Amino acid sequence: MKKIICTISLIAVVIITLHAQVLQNAYGRHCTSLNGKWQVIVDPFNNGAGSWKPVWKDQHPTGNNDFYEYAFTNNITLEVPGDWNHQKPELKYYESTVWYKKTFVAKPAVSKKYFLYFGAVNYQCDVYINNEYAGSHEGGFTPFQFDITGKLKDTNSVIVRVNNQRRADNIPAMNYDWWNYGGITRDVMVIETPATYISDYSIGLAKDSCNTIKGWVQLAGDNITQPVAIQIAQLHINTNVTPSADGRAWFSIAAKPALWQPGNAKLYKLVIQSADDAVTDNIGFRTVAVNGTDILVNGKAVFLKGINIHEEIPQQQRRAWSAADARQLLLQAKELGCNFVRLTHYSHNEHMVRLADSLGIMLWEEVPLWQNIQFTNPAILNKADTMLKEMITRDKNRCAIILWSVSNETSPSSARNRVLTAMANFVRSMDDTRLVTSAINDAHVEGNSVTINDSLCNALDVIGVNQYLGWYVPWTAKPADMIWHSTYNKPLIMSEFGAESLYGNHGSANSNGYWAEEREEQVYKDQIAMFKNIPFLRGTCPWILADFRSETRLQPVYQQGWNRKGLLSDKGQKKKAWYVMHDYYTGR
Repeated sequence: MKKIICTISLIAVVIITLHAQVLQNAYGRHCTSLNGKWQVIVDPFNNGAGSWKPVWKDQHPTGNNDFYEYAFTNNITLEVPGDWNHQKPELKYYESTVWYKKTFVAKPAVSKKYFLYFGAVNYQCDVYINNEYAGSHEGGFTPFQFDITGKLKDTNSVIVRVNNQRRADNIPAMNYDWWNYGGITRDVMVIETPATYISDYSIGLAKDSCNTIKGWVQLAGDNITQPVAIQIAQLHINTNVTPSADGRAWFSIAAKPALWQPGNAKLYKLVIQSADDAVTDNIGFRTVAVNGTDILVNGKAVFLKGINIHEEIPQQQRRAWSAADARQLLLQAKELGCNFVRLTHYSHNEHMVRLADSLGIMLWEEVPLWQNIQFTNPAILNKADTMLKEMITRDKNRCAIILWSVSNETSPSSARNRVLTAMANFVRSMDDTRLVTSAINDAHVEGNSVTINDSLCNALDVIGVNQYLGWYVPWTAKPADMIWHSTYNKPLIMSEFGAESLYGNHGSANSNGYWAEEREEQVYKDQIAMFKNIPFLRGTCPWILADFRSETRLQPVYQQGWNRKGLLSDKGQKKKAWYVMHDYYTGR
């Protein structure tokens, strides 16, 4: 097994809470990659979780009368990271259990600690190390880890039961408009640390300040009060702090860093060093705030020229996961003229967020509360808060992120408002340096008037509105005559709008029924004409960068299991609407 030093270049609810909070900056640690081929057993009825066929025990016959009705074999494997849906035709629509197994060699040292880290597994999983239960995790888009110190041997096996079956009390729930990619969908690593290690840290500009860097460092392990040095050589910072009894050391440093700007990503090398451990990171410094209906970055008003992106490579009909995948998607956004990306509808992989940091692209990141959520179920808030915690914990040091989103297209109700308001407050308790938003879809249209009156907006810093005038909703007046009203003195991002077309299909610009490029193009022209009448509009985010797979899209000629609202086709070809948005963005 090849050992590497992973570099920067590049809560989901816990069924039983045995996994520790993930290490900050996992890719900056000393790690052994477990990526590659894993042996698998497909288990449609989840038989392997019981006592009759306990797959996790990985038993083998030792006598003439022994036999077991399961076996891992090199003849049946899947690549990790990767979804199972695109790797085997028979698993295209599969939603149930697959067991994964990986063997690897290690040389564990008595003086070290070891963590088994997963970038994401969709959706629920149970993890076993050397046939011993390590822990469980729920949630398909955030990282988790298990402390396996003392469990490692010279030769080891990891067995993971993965289940992506939809449930009404999952987040997302039963029905959603993207492909339910199952599997171990992101990197898997064994991370090695000293016995006392830097487990977490937070660093950035103080709220509303451009000349004070503040934050904290968290130690864990045996001697958590040892001194810690914070170093940023380019800023001549070399500050020593001593943690309190809980292992946390707070700091505040006067400095005047060059600011990270949209399109001009200034990053500094950060070194955090204790007596036993050291971690490096690339950090940018910027502020984000609202002033009335303006969004301010570094004190200056910005217009967010955005695009929605799913974590998918449509050309290969698979989940995106790698640094190369992130580069493909974000460079396509930059070519469109974007300075902003909405990561829909869940936390994307860390490569995506870090590359946006280095490219100077602002981000909206959200948890997958998408329609039909059981807000009256008390467990939902706990699940959602855990997903928020895992998302914010991983990405709090990435200055590209300016917006945390708590939901998308949820139906108004008192229970919905109570849960989402509590979530917004939870976000602010973890991170008060960014803005809180949500995408609503119930703006009231009457005549030439559109009114935002969803009371959830009281809990938000920035309002996101999804609307499909010209597609799902007919125009009730000429687009240029549509007037928007809001009872809230807050910025508006048009977080979704658009129409569907099949690339290369041509026809009337005035008819929806033929999925013509000309119709999608006209809807975009009409939307831009309407945008001129929204004085509090501070960003636009078309739906969506590229056509993406969706089991809910049933039109047999034009959709064929795809949502066709992409500005790019599933092959990456530019539709007519792409040029409309490109001209709009480059002309601003």
